[in-house]
Amino acid sequence: MSQVQLFPPDWDMADIHERLRELRTARKLTQARVAELLGISPRVYTRWESGGATPLFGTVVKLADILGVTLDELAGRKDVSSQALIRNPELNRLCGKVDQLSDEDQKALLVVLDSLVKRSRVSQVMAEV
Repeated sequence: MSQVQLFPPDWDMADIHERLRELRTARKLTQARVAELLGISPRVYTRWESGGATPLFGTVVKLADILGVTLDELAGRKDVSSQALIRNPELNRLCGKVDQLSDEDQKALLVVLDSLVKRSRVSQVMAEV
């Protein structure tokens, strides 16, 4: 029975540390925040990014979800998609469900989001004064 090759022969899980750092910084997440989202110690996550340790596969799947990429993108087998990215994974997950809402509920959601964004801008301007 022949084995199916899932990864290129020169690919090594040890290379994942570079992709983790690249994707995390592109999303403006701190190491501590990613560790918090995973429910692990920041020290453990730091070791993954430094190449001192390698996460288990189940954790790699969670990392892909948190970073908003596919496993192929995380592994470097595919370029990262250029579609709009919401850095907060919970908000990103909920946004995927917005299309299931009625038109009326979507309009209400737009009003709420618009008011929150405007309030935030006003607070930033007031802080600068």
